[in-house]
Amino acid sequence: MNDSSSTVDKESITALHGVDIEDKLEKTTSSRNKTTWHMAPELRTMVERDEEGGHKPRKLGVTWQNLTVKGIGSDATFNENVFSQFYPFHKSSKNAPMMKTIIDNSHGCVKPGEMLLVLGRPGSGCTTLLSVLANNRRGYEEVTGDVNFGNMSAQEAKQYRGQIIMNTEEEIFFPTLTVEATMDFAARMKVPFHLPPGTKTHEEYAQFYKDFLLRSVGISHTAHTKVGDAFIRGVSGGERKRVSIIECLTTRASVFCWDNSTRGLDASTALEWIKAIRVMTDILDLTTIVTLYQAGNAIYEHFDKVLVLDEGKQIFYGPQKDAVPFMEVLGFMRDSGSNRGDFLTGVTVPHERLIAPGYENTFPRNADEVLAAYDQSTIKPKMLDECRSYPTTDEAVKNTAVFKEMVAREKHSGVPKRSPVTADFITQVKTAVTRQYQIMWGDKSTLFMKQGATLIQSLLGGSLFYSAPANSAGLFLKGGALFFSILYNALIALSEVTDSFTGRPILAKHRSFALYDPAAICIAQVAADFPILLFQVTHFGLVLYFMVGLKTTAAAFFTYLATNFMTAMSMTAFFRLIGAAFPTFDAATKVSGLSVVALFVYMGYMIVKPEMHPWFVWIFWINPMAYGFESLLGNEFHGQDIPCVGPNLIPSGPGYTEGIGGQSCAGVGGALPGATSLTGDDYLAYMSFSHSHIWRNFGINCAWWVLFVALTIFFISRWKQTGEGGRNLLIPREQQHKSKHLLPFGDEESRATERAPAKSGSDTSDRNLDTNLVRNRSVFTWKDLTYTVKTPDGDRVLLHNVQGYVKPGMLGALMGSSGAGKTTLLDVLAQRKTEGTINGSVLVDGRPIPISFQRSAGYVEQLDVHEPLATVREALEFSALLRQSRDTPTDEKLRYVDTIVDLLELNDLEHTLVGRPGTGLSVEQRKRLTIGVELVAKPNILIFLDEPTSGLDGQAAYNTVRFLRKLAEAGQAILVTIHQPSAQLFAQFDTLLLLAKGGKTVYFGDIGQNANTIKKYFGRYGAPCPPEANPAEHMIDVVSGDGDPSQAQDWNQIWLQSPEHAQLSKDLDHIVAEAVARPSEVNDDGKEFAASMWTQIKLVTHRMNVSLFRNTEYVDNKFAMHISLALLNGFTFWMIGDSLTDLQQNLFTVFNFIFVAPGVISQLQPLFIDRRDIYEAREKKSKMYHWAPFVTGLIVSEFPYLLVCALLYYVCWYFTCGLPSAAGNAGSVFFVVVMYELLYTGIGQMIAAYTPNAVFASLVNPLVITTLVSFCGVMIPYSQIEPFWRYWMYYIDPFNYLMSSLLVFTTWDKPVHCKPEELAIFDPAPNQTCSEYLADYQYGIGAGTNLLNPDATAACHVCKYTDGGDYLRTLNLKEEYYGWRNAGIVVVFVFGFYALVFLMMKLRTKATKKAES
Repeated sequence: MNDSSSTVDKESITALHGVDIEDKLEKTTSSRNKTTWHMAPELRTMVERDEEGGHKPRKLGVTWQNLTVKGIGSDATFNENVFSQFYPFHKSSKNAPMMKTIIDNSHGCVKPGEMLLVLGRPGSGCTTLLSVLANNRRGYEEVTGDVNFGNMSAQEAKQYRGQIIMNTEEEIFFPTLTVEATMDFAARMKVPFHLPPGTKTHEEYAQFYKDFLLRSVGISHTAHTKVGDAFIRGVSGGERKRVSIIECLTTRASVFCWDNSTRGLDASTALEWIKAIRVMTDILDLTTIVTLYQAGNAIYEHFDKVLVLDEGKQIFYGPQKDAVPFMEVLGFMRDSGSNRGDFLTGVTVPHERLIAPGYENTFPRNADEVLAAYDQSTIKPKMLDECRSYPTTDEAVKNTAVFKEMVAREKHSGVPKRSPVTADFITQVKTAVTRQYQIMWGDKSTLFMKQGATLIQSLLGGSLFYSAPANSAGLFLKGGALFFSILYNALIALSEVTDSFTGRPILAKHRSFALYDPAAICIAQVAADFPILLFQVTHFGLVLYFMVGLKTTAAAFFTYLATNFMTAMSMTAFFRLIGAAFPTFDAATKVSGLSVVALFVYMGYMIVKPEMHPWFVWIFWINPMAYGFESLLGNEFHGQDIPCVGPNLIPSGPGYTEGIGGQSCAGVGGALPGATSLTGDDYLAYMSFSHSHIWRNFGINCAWWVLFVALTIFFISRWKQTGEGGRNLLIPREQQHKSKHLLPFGDEESRATERAPAKSGSDTSDRNLDTNLVRNRSVFTWKDLTYTVKTPDGDRVLLHNVQGYVKPGMLGALMGSSGAGKTTLLDVLAQRKTEGTINGSVLVDGRPIPISFQRSAGYVEQLDVHEPLATVREALEFSALLRQSRDTPTDEKLRYVDTIVDLLELNDLEHTLVGRPGTGLSVEQRKRLTIGVELVAKPNILIFLDEPTSGLDGQAAYNTVRFLRKLAEAGQAILVTIHQPSAQLFAQFDTLLLLAKGGKTVYFGDIGQNANTIKKYFGRYGAPCPPEANPAEHMIDVVSGDGDPSQAQDWNQIWLQSPEHAQLSKDLDHIVAEAVARPSEVNDDGKEFAASMWTQIKLVTHRMNVSLFRNTEYVDNKFAMHISLALLNGFTFWMIGDSLTDLQQNLFTVFNFIFVAPGVISQLQPLFIDRRDIYEAREKKSKMYHWAPFVTGLIVSEFPYLLVCALLYYVCWYFTCGLPSAAGNAGSVFFVVVMYELLYTGIGQMIAAYTPNAVFASLVNPLVITTLVSFCGVMIPYSQIEPFWRYWMYYIDPFNYLMSSLLVFTTWDKPVHCKPEELAIFDPAPNQTCSEYLADYQYGIGAGTNLLNPDATAACHVCKYTDGGDYLRTLNLKEEYYGWRNAGIVVVFVFGFYALVFLMMKLRTKATKKAES
């Protein structure tokens, strides 16, 4: 130890008394806690083994001084709505961004082997401080001051980002991966190059390290469970948190910042984790910085230093043992059992601090005064001195040099010197490919769906173009089949865009851990695609190719497969690129929707290359699909001789075959005037394609593919990791006048006066409470509850004979270690489970549960699921109006909302939007809202709360529980599951139900004053509670067996044999008997929902309307898609003339209109599914409203926007194409366009209503849309559809009626004038004029043909059609009245599809399970 820091060292390590480092370990830990971490010896051996192999510990300290961080942020910003966004004169706060100081002049020094605890209330800047200390400065406007890592500057430390790690509060994982796979991936990426002695292979090292970590936090049993997330079932919340902890530890970094990493862990697990971190810090000489909310004293004692932040000001920083005395000297008083951490953060909170007698006039009133006191204290100079001197000490210099050497030594050969990653590129790719397949396998349904859809689609396509003839009739068919095979693979690839956004946050997180180079992930995705796409293209090709009867030579078939595969690869890469290049999902959908349409219009099938307008022809040249299409056509038609037949041969039919007169091909591209057949190469030349280009194009597509992959890599490496920035409240623009007080205008004075009343409101509301709250008189009992679920390994019992009761006025706690089945028990009691079997009895007043139970019991879930675009007030009113009894008058319901708003102190927030995490309400505000939403429903049986305090700081947790206490005193019955209660929190509860692993009961009964009853019970069976310990933590320690191993008894057996258990059984029988005797208190109206169906529809639709009105991104996107697609369509078919090819163009421009659907549908479905998730997660279960109003709301809210969309599309398209502008035509077309908007929205919502998630939906879309498009009579004229399909599929296809009505309206009475090259030219039979020669033909088959020179005796000129109607007759549109007839049928289909949305939602809605006695 060198002189400058020796004094401080002696100060901070009082337990040492100057002994040498060897004893440091035992001494410090013994002074801290009797039991050290159970895996410490194992860790020590690992370190020793590493050192034998020449590894030195990597020590790096962190020091910072004068650190100030500013972010852009006012407290509130506006959320524009559909109209207000166009208004240019808003007084916007955007032009002059307000700078907000998040951290104000902080300093500190954490040396290797030290732990710093950062304390502060939410919003005081703890997370920001950790971010900056973890060298992650994204999202902040300016960071000034010095941060040193060892003796490196922050800039220099950038290339060591894998050694400076921050564990954030959110858990971000692939939900479908198992825990083991997730850990395996991280462990493999971080295997050092030089293995410790005794380890042979890198694989062995990774496995060993992974098992060590899983054991270290006690989650080995979950290895094969999916990680899961809010919507996919997986491990429990506490277990998921632990996965994110050990994922950080795989990096074996030197500096760790843990941001509230005990959130969701119970007290014993949290303590165990802190012990683990302490031991690791000591043995590995790490630098550890932790922020914690609700840290118990046992945890607090493990730290060396403490830093307290209050609104960004550092009001204390010094040795841990000095923190509490410092505050006490200033005149603050601490309760004996209370958490020291909560005491330190509470000194600036008026209703929380206690002032010691005699200090009433002198104590510091606010953060500034505490800070001033700290500046004058003796602690500060010492600490500052350490900060200044440490980076330049010899120790720091030496450590940093060793650190750099060790990091370099770990790297595999071939890893560049500047690169932060450890593993070499090949290893990265190999590991990532494995993970890619594990992700796919975890989401098997999607994988099989993809292959199943492909097979169905190829069968459909094959039967549609079944055995295309080798004559002119088959030309168009074969072209169609080849077009189809390229198009389908491109549409399947569209789902890549959706996929790209799900993986994005995970990639950003791993990049900050320096697990891999983003390029490795891109290449791994491509490598993983290879076999799957190959399989997909092959089984699609095998079916389609031979059913259509394309060229049967091996060379042709394999050329077909190769071309198709390469095109599919480059299109997949293209959509992945779009996903990577755009910051938001909405922007990416816009581009992908537009590009997919542009690319397939300009493929050379709809419009042949020579017909393309010069202003858009460049799309053809940059289009991978066009190159693929040219190859396929060249491959198919080269060297064929194609005779003209039937309608393409004029004249034909009986009497024209003897060869007396001439015949000629008509309407076949590439045929010479007067010829009766053509070669395939003529046809290709007419399309300006060539057989010689096949392999050239294959090469070009390879090049496109490489380019797209390279660009994807480029964009992915530039992805920003989401910076924290400032959180903002969102105020909806139309309610801006209601939330003036949140805006940064006006001076401090006026704001202070305005906001004063809200604070004192809580005292008055206590009085109103008793008058306003519902009194409850029902007793709720459950007996011998057992719940089993089926798992792959057989049945698993999650609850085992649990029993208990809740009476009015009682606040019951439900506790147990993480994963003991607390949430499961609540779900079962609240009737929220849809699978598994439940045995036992659950009774209300001794009677079976009434039908209205789910809505008359409040259930506050662990996850805060809310409609993000509603304001707090709207969310509460919505719940109140729908769930209070239908006899209550509306204004009384709304008055009750006011009571609850006061009670939960939401006055300031009531007109701000809920928003999504990151913008909108903070975690703690959201929690209050979730509780509020249940309370306004006036639950009259009981209230369940699932972990209402997790994620809150001590103050907020205390307020929440204090508030529940108020409710209980007003006569509510409440049952709460709770993690990590501090002693004060625990004292608020009346009874306790304690569960052990496997859902077995360990205790049920009173807690007693100061928890005496429970202490006695455990004391009696040999586990007395130490005096200073928190009884809640002590119990869980004892029960989960983490305490002293000598006490590891079977507490469940002890309970079953105890007198308390016998008494409980008696009590239950007595309570039930007594309750049955009295008349039931529950006024069961026999109705499932409180509100009438009409009220539900009104309210739900209104909410959806408002939500869409505020969702500018979604609506703008819809409009943009419609405008851009319409302009593309209009300018592609600019001013259509009246020649023969123009008839085809007329057909295709109408056909093109259909393709507005895929893009808009893929954007509409995620919205629908998000809403559905909110409904299914919470609102359905609390019987807020029926599923029918839900669907009605979603459907009706789209209507006004669809009308506008129809108008936009119509105006941009109809007139640029030069379609007939007479009112009759134009008006009818507009009507059909509006109907089509409704039609495809119906189809999209129908698919979304049933599919499990958005990616799955985006795979079903191509299946449905391609099928509908195939049979609508455009790709194949009616007469050529296979009879199997022709008589039913054609008639039930809505697109058929849509197309035909549009065609009749636009083309029926249009005259046709052939261009010279389109005429059929031939000589009549000798001695006949043309009209005589063609008389039979024109009365028979060729009724619509137009003979231009009837009196000539040679070279008759015949045009194939006289007017549009003749053309439409060949498409099975026989009469003009078909137009309106079919338009009517489209309307019927619209109703039909909307009805199907209801049906699909009905099929999805399962009934919840009831207990079977």
